Amino acid sequence: MRRPLVVIPAYRLKHGSVPRWDDGAVAVPDLYVRAVSRAGATPVLSAPSEEDAPIEAISSFDGLLLIGGGDVAPSRYGATDHANQYGVDEARDGAETALLAEAVRIGMPVLAVCRGAQIVNVAFGGTLLQHLPEVAGLADHGRPGGGGPSVHEVKITADSRLAAATGSESLTCSSHHHQAIDDLGDGLVTVARSDDGVVEAVEREDGWLVAVQWHPEDTAESDPAQQALFDALIDQAVGFRDGR
Repeated sequence: MRRPLVVIPAYRLKHGSVPRWDDGAVAVPDLYVRAVSRAGATPVLSAPSEEDAPIEAISSFDGLLLIGGGDVAPSRYGATDHANQYGVDEARDGAETALLAEAVRIGMPVLAVCRGAQIVNVAFGGTLLQHLPEVAGLADHGRPGGGGPSVHEVKITADSRLAAATGSESLTCSSHHHQAIDDLGDGLVTVARSDDGVVEAVEREDGWLVAVQWHPEDTAESDPAQQALFDALIDQAVGFRDGR
């Protein structure tokens, strides 16, 4: 029997990002690919397109992984541009939102990480905190795109899919983000927070959709609880594959 196929939407890298390449690139950080492979699945990278997302092709896959990256366009959640926003790619936003909607419609399991969690929240009508350093009382959550991560504890709701997947109600997590979930999207439930109150994970009430604000791929190779998130996605993907 074939290994389950997990689609991972890639993102654009500007010209000059890869030494000795004459043009830009599309890529997925290798940590995600390795975590999915360790879990027993075949990762399939989906290149971004200027055209509509190929949602008809998603039925060929068994799971969807939405990864980190630049900020979601503020216009998608009713906000204006912010001085500290970075990496906005409206074509990527549109493609990932369309893939997410189709995955949810057909009952495909979804794991979303960092920016992916923000895409999930915005797709269901939620909003984002645009720059955490401006919010009083919050701890350091790291910086995207440079510098070391912030390593901190996350408390998880006991009866959540996240707790079932990781086998824990408290995780040590690696973060590097400057935005986070604010108003919760329709049908989503908060299932984890950091000690300062930042929403660290949400789930959808129906189906298997788990979205985490931290980066489990950072430490998955050495931390079984973080790898277990990818293992759980693949377990669900096997069930989805076999149930069709």
